[in-house]
Amino acid sequence: MSDRIVEMQTVLRAADGGSLSAGARALGKSLAAVSRTVTHLEERLGVLLLHRSTRKLVLTEAGVAYCDSARRILAEIEDAEASIGGRTALPRGTLNVTAPLLFGRMHVAPVIVEMLEKHRDVITNLMLVDRNVSLVEEGVDVAVRIGRLDDSSLVARRLGEIPRVVCAAPSYLRRHGTPKTPEDLRKHECLRFSGLGPGRDWTFQRDGKAVRVAVGGRFSCNVGEPVIDAACAGMGVVMALGYQVASDIAEGRLVRLLPKFEMPPVPVSAVYHSPRLLAARVRAFLDLLSVRIPQRLS
Repeated sequence: MSDRIVEMQTVLRAADGGSLSAGARALGKSLAAVSRTVTHLEERLGVLLLHRSTRKLVLTEAGVAYCDSARRILAEIEDAEASIGGRTALPRGTLNVTAPLLFGRMHVAPVIVEMLEKHRDVITNLMLVDRNVSLVEEGVDVAVRIGRLDDSSLVARRLGEIPRVVCAAPSYLRRHGTPKTPEDLRKHECLRFSGLGPGRDWTFQRDGKAVRVAVGGRFSCNVGEPVIDAACAGMGVVMALGYQVASDIAEGRLVRLLPKFEMPPVPVSAVYHSPRLLAARVRAFLDLLSVRIPQRLS
């Protein structure tokens, strides 16, 4: 393993310095020794990592991927050693985060910007997608998720909660009337966001008990924005998460309906791997999320 760490350090120093000579100077080694290490690594991997000449070094596609992984691995080793040694490790390395599309853009991205401003040695990749991403398969450090969590070996930190609301444009309500009970929705054009749940049933509560109503409508989408836009245009009634329609309701484009029948708010959580030897960058980001997301949702 120590030889592989040396290989990682060698390629990174050469890549950062722009040449094998710069890498050799940074490591305090001879140019010949650095060249041999890189050549041996490429032969073992069976790929070319560096295009090198006397004046310039350029990473190949495989080289870029190798350097990204090497930076993450070396940062995690440093964090682990710092933890065992009783020192507080500084956040550094690559942080991979995923979140739902609109929520991530509105609420997670600003927290990442603050994180990067505070910690100059952290690089962050944010993946916005309206599906549950596998942390293991896609190399994710932290996933922000909305809704009830499945039992798993992952750890969850509660960040807040979001109401599920039904709303429609004033123009639609003038033409079709305002529903007074969940069952009234059967007579209305309902715009469905399948990310809230599969099928055609919308769930409400009455006297503490769940009430399921089968709704009909001609437009559904796997993400929320298109159906919310259609609702604002007066095309029908939409069920959405509170943050998705907060500005539309505040500015009068949509009217909140049936508030006394709403189900309890859904939780927002940060999901991550075991907290044992948690990398400093992940711990710092989780701590910042735990402060900022509740503030933004209040």
